[in-house]
Amino acid sequence: MVAFGIAIERIRPGHPQQNGRHERMHLTLKQQTTRPAAANFLQQQAKFDAFQDEFNNERPHEALGMKCPRELYTPSPRPYIGLPEPSYPFHDRTALVTSCGRICLHRKKINLSKSLAGQAVGIREVDNGIWLVSFMTYDLGYIDLEERTLQPLENPFGARDASTAGHSNNIETPGETEASNAGEQLAEG
Repeated sequence: MVAFGIAIERIRPGHPQQNGRHERMHLTLKQQTTRPAAANFLQQQAKFDAFQDEFNNERPHEALGMKCPRELYTPSPRPYIGLPEPSYPFHDRTALVTSCGRICLHRKKINLSKSLAGQAVGIREVDNGIWLVSFMTYDLGYIDLEERTLQPLENPFGARDASTAGHSNNIETPGETEASNAGEQLAEG
């Protein structure tokens, strides 16, 4: 999702009412497809497929003026041409995350996350042996080269302050992160 320029927004823990429509859809999905669960994976997938067909083609939605999504859907006239490779112009280098979720930095293997496998991340030395790791416009944490560990930021996908909110989701400038902008702001000051 992040690679497509979709910003991650989180609700407060324990407050599902902040995302009521989505939670309601999940409740309906669970009731109609998993209670009771199917006997095997193929039968379970058939239940999910039937739910998706009914949800999109038969069931009217209040938010759509009691129409079915099928009635309003139109394919995009623009062809999908894929995503550009992310670039990190404000970082010292770009590293490719291995299939096991690691990057190699100065011949040392550092675990990041398997969820980033195959993705390019930006890395920038911010202090002697301390490296900032970023994915797209999000700063993920700091690598301590001596310890060979990633110290994640408390919430890398958390709310941004007003000064970065305008460009934090801009897919045109990957690699320009909150931390990389801090140095520019100091230079301008």
